[in-house]
Amino acid sequence: MHQALPGAPCACGCGRHHGPPPGIFSYSHYIIITFAGLLVLLYLAGITREVLGVDLALVAAVAGGLPIVWEAAAALVRRRDTRVGLLVSIALVAAVAIGEYLAAAEVALIMLVGEQLETLTVRRANRAVERLIELAPLTARVRREGDEVEVMAADVRPGEVVLVRPGEKIPVDGRVLAGSGSVSQAAVTGEPVPVAKAPGDEVFGGTLNERGFLEVRAERTGDQTTLGGIVRLVRLAREQKAPIARLIDRWSAWFVPVSLVLASAVYLATGSVTRAVTVLIVFCPCAMLLSTPTAVLAAVGRAARRGVLVKGGEVLERTGRVDTVVFDKTGTLTRGRPEVREVITWNGAGTAEVLLAAAVVEKRSEHHLAGAVLRRAADAGLAVPDPDEWETVPGRGVVARWDGARIVLGSERWLADHGVVPDVRARALVREHQARGETVVLVARDGKLVGALSIADRLRGEARQAVGRLRGSLAREVVLLSGDSEIAARAVGAEAGVDRIVAGQLPEAKAAHIRDLQARGRRVAMVGDGVNDAPALATADVGIAVGSGTDVALETADIALVGGDLGRVPEVLQLGRRTLGVINQNIILANSVNVLALALAAGGLLGPVPAAVVHNMSSILVVLNSMRLMRTG
Repeated sequence: MHQALPGAPCACGCGRHHGPPPGIFSYSHYIIITFAGLLVLLYLAGITREVLGVDLALVAAVAGGLPIVWEAAAALVRRRDTRVGLLVSIALVAAVAIGEYLAAAEVALIMLVGEQLETLTVRRANRAVERLIELAPLTARVRREGDEVEVMAADVRPGEVVLVRPGEKIPVDGRVLAGSGSVSQAAVTGEPVPVAKAPGDEVFGGTLNERGFLEVRAERTGDQTTLGGIVRLVRLAREQKAPIARLIDRWSAWFVPVSLVLASAVYLATGSVTRAVTVLIVFCPCAMLLSTPTAVLAAVGRAARRGVLVKGGEVLERTGRVDTVVFDKTGTLTRGRPEVREVITWNGAGTAEVLLAAAVVEKRSEHHLAGAVLRRAADAGLAVPDPDEWETVPGRGVVARWDGARIVLGSERWLADHGVVPDVRARALVREHQARGETVVLVARDGKLVGALSIADRLRGEARQAVGRLRGSLAREVVLLSGDSEIAARAVGAEAGVDRIVAGQLPEAKAAHIRDLQARGRRVAMVGDGVNDAPALATADVGIAVGSGTDVALETADIALVGGDLGRVPEVLQLGRRTLGVINQNIILANSVNVLALALAAGGLLGPVPAAVVHNMSSILVVLNSMRLMRTG
């Protein structure tokens, strides 16, 4: 008695295959409900009980019951699953056969009303995803052969430059080439505040550029965008079933034969056909079969609204049982982008002088730390000229000439090779920063040490709070598993507040460590972002990829955090637990009502009409209980 998603078999297992869009299907049922309901009211009010010599209750029973019986018969012919539909149809036909026309009419009417109420409730779970689909703009403005042309958004090619004006939606995933803006991306990442965008920053299709003009280099277009991925993964989640759901499906396969046996036993024991028909009505397992899919739909919809993509009901069930969370370091707990933490000065040099000298030397460098130095100089408002001469030795350091001075930049050993030896105080300060997991770059000018830069990858702003929430009640242990050095890993682990730190792990070693935890009975969630995390993500019971990570990590993982917000990790674990709890509540509720109603029906204390009311109310209560998962908090 349940409306399914378009083009998919009904979630309850009744065998219906609803092809028309939900709106059309609902409208036809509204007409049938109105017509059958009017006939029942006329009959009960005593205004008229016959039309052209035909019992009005029989007309109502045929009008309301025909869609139910027709769909069950069609499913049976096509050899589709007909458990519930067949059982309801047998009950309706049996009621008509024994002359219980009014009971049959009311059963059919209540079935259809219940179906519509459930359809409206379940549709609420899909609303967040439907809104996301509507976010995608239909057209895009691109630069082709020097001209600005408007094309369909699906026709934009990766690598093309897309122009986005204020108030327009961004049609592709990509990076800002030029311009700046303020982008509202709450619908995709869950961030409530618009995010400032500048050259080099990532943007998502379907988000709104509130202010500023942006030129975006397209990286992913059409259904390959993050928005397209959300829709694709939510559809996948609808198709996948959790182990609990598969178990219920197998169990419910016995419902039709068992119900017929019970109804026959009641008839043989009491001689009452009415009681036997009532047993058939109350024994329909609609509420039981709705217990898992409605909870999963509600949870997946809630997660999508929060910027979390869950790849199926089975993933949610595994997430609800996680007791150990393992984090990668670089790009996961940390931002994945080195930053200058401190500019240290010696021998009378000023902070701006040291920073400018380092920036001039690093301007031509391809070293991964060069970007950190140049970003700090830009933040300080320094104009960085080109060096007059420049020479680098990979892994050692750089020598340059600028403004008439010879500048040496690099490690202690590199400076010593060029005749600059730091004194005891300088060396002690360097060791202090290195002990905190920072990289120290020394700066010398004309043979004299003038300063140093301490560079480190900063912890994500939300990392410590996320780890704290996990340690509070959601995980028995939080582990940092890193390929970085012991010193760097310990510095980040201590700042984040993890329970245990394992450093120097190559990709296969990370996966082996996950397997070792599982061998000890742990249910492990792995959170990572890079290619080197893919084996561990695939090995873990639940792999969680941060949205700023690589495509390999995102494809391998079971769950993707679109905006890369680690605060979503404890949220999704909590959601998994709540989903399992709601499913179990639904199962208990459905079975309790069924057993009670069955006993009352067999004892003659529950007639066909009250039985239909009880049956449908239990289904609606299950759906409403599942919808609690849509609530924030």
